[in-house]
Amino acid sequence: MTPDPTALHPVATHPRVVFLKPLVTSPRIVVGDYTYYDDPDDATGFEQRNVLYHFGPERLVIGRFCAIAAGTRFLMAGGDHPVAGPSTFPFTLFGGDWAERTLDVVTAMPSRGDTVVGNDVWFGYRATVMPGVRIGDGAIIAAGAVVTTDVAAYTIVGGNPARPIRQRFGDDDIDRLRRAAWWDWPADLVTRHCRTLMAGTPAEIERIAVANGLERTP
Repeated sequence: MTPDPTALHPVATHPRVVFLKPLVTSPRIVVGDYTYYDDPDDATGFEQRNVLYHFGPERLVIGRFCAIAAGTRFLMAGGDHPVAGPSTFPFTLFGGDWAERTLDVVTAMPSRGDTVVGNDVWFGYRATVMPGVRIGDGAIIAAGAVVTTDVAAYTIVGGNPARPIRQRFGDDDIDRLRRAAWWDWPADLVTRHCRTLMAGTPAEIERIAVANGLERTP
């Protein structure tokens, strides 16, 4: 039986695991099917506890089949402070005369843009993602990593600030996987080949995509 991507708790007796797509309510958070968050304390609080400073128009976009461990945080651009002058104190936040005199300083701050996470990305325990970062398909973010810059597809990063540790596959195999784009396959095809997805090779995934007319053109 294939899990229902619209089920909030897809694993019976495990309320700590939630699919995020049916959970989030903000129109500025977009999450693909089967992406889950695991937290023993309050998995359903993801939108409030794990997406912080989401005051501006920037979006958080997360692809399909991502695995997000407890304590992962996405810091959004609303937490940025002005740095052009001597003080970084956010006077505007407190309203009144302070806001009237400084609103133009805040609105003139450049945006870092949307935070975008690809498909099949694994976030380790207490990873942190800074505003405007883009993380490629198949990447792995190590536990405790602080991601301040973009992460290439199928790359493992770790540390603070996060740095590349290694590529998971060679360039040719990464190209095969991205063209196969298995995360966009029909659910029944994913189910039939889930063992190959977990333990096979990029070449095998490519062959399945080609056989089913699902390979993307470069």
